Order: sequence, then structure tokens, then C-alpha cells
Amino acid sequence: MADDAPVRDEQGLRTLFAEPSDLAVKKQLDRLDQHCRNFIAHSPFLVIGSTRPGKGTDVSPRGDAPGFVQVIDDKTLAIPDRPGNNRIDTMSNLVHAPEVGLIFFIPGIDETLRVNGTARVSRDEALLAKAEVQGKRPKVAVVVDVREVFLHCGKALKRARLWSADYRARPGEIPSLGRMIADQIGGLSVEKAEAAVEESYRKRLY
Repeated sequence: MADDAPVRDEQGLRTLFAEPSDLAVKKQLDRLDQHCRNFIAHSPFLVIGSTRPGKGTDVSPRGDAPGFVQVIDDKTLAIPDRPGNNRIDTMSNLVHAPEVGLIFFIPGIDETLRVNGTARVSRDEALLAKAEVQGKRPKVAVVVDVREVFLHCGKALKRARLWSADYRARPGEIPSLGRMIADQIGGLSVEKAEAAVEESYRKRLY
């Protein structure tokens, strides 16, 4: 579909919106205060965005028990890398370009926490030892140097009613992951795809 009214520059974009409130500007911090630390300590889930020149932008989920993200100091975070699909999209991006954006979620809380900064892939043994679960240490951790951090209001999550049952899919509305993958790539039975997914969930969470 052709776009017959694109916005070409930031000046043109700004004319469409009011100036941000004083509160929206001043709430941005350059470090993790006690409220940011507390939010991260209670968060079991985040998404991380990264970009690689020539490849594009990727957004990836990270999740574990609350507290899985280590706050090293008021300018530094460490995110353990748990077993995944081995595409390593985020970490591949980081070895080329360090810029990242994070957004932390807490179930039942509509507000989120946003963190922007630079990141590196670390094999520091002390960090990895602290992230050990069920006797298994992550191979690496993503260490984030915080540049800016701020709490984000809950309008989006309120509109989505994310923590209520209003918009939950009914059984059967969304096919199983195995079914979708089998349909997408072809040449693989649904049974084998679903068995592979189930085995991965059962044996390779850590």
C-alpha cells in the first residue's frame, strides 16, 4: 500500500504533536536510582532492541525469575543469556554496534521501565556464577552501560488490557508453535515439529 502522506523529517513530525510535558522530560535519569533498581528486581521479563549496520534492527525477549537481571551499580546491568534458538541475533548485533534499548515489565503493573545505553557481550566468571540456575551457568551475559533510564506511563498496557483476561486468545484461536513452523517451512510433519518444541521447553530452559 502506497503512503501518500509520509512525514519526512523531525521538524515536520514535531508540528503534529504538542511539546512534551515538563514531567516527561525531567523524569529521564542518567543512572539507576532506588526506584529503577526496585523495578528491575521485580521484573521477570524484558525486551532488548539492537541494531547491526547493513542488517537492520532486532528486538528479542528475555525472561526468568524476578531478579535475574543483575544491577551491578547505578550505571550497569548484566543480563544472563539463557539457552535459546542459537540464532544469537542480539549478541551478533552487539559485537558490531553496541547501542541497545531495554524495556522491563512486571506482571500486574501497567507502567514499564525503559533503559537506553551501550552493551557488550561478557564472559566474566563472577557474573556468570551469580546467574547460575539448576547447576547451569550461562555462556555469556549482556552487560549494559546505562545512558538514560525512565519510567514509562501505563497507557499502552491499559489500552491493551495486558494483565486482564479481556483480550486473551481462546483455545484453538492460535495454532501451536509446532503447527505454525511446520506450515511455514514445509517438509516437516506437525508431529515432529511439536515434539521438537516440547523437548526444547522440557530440557533446555537452562
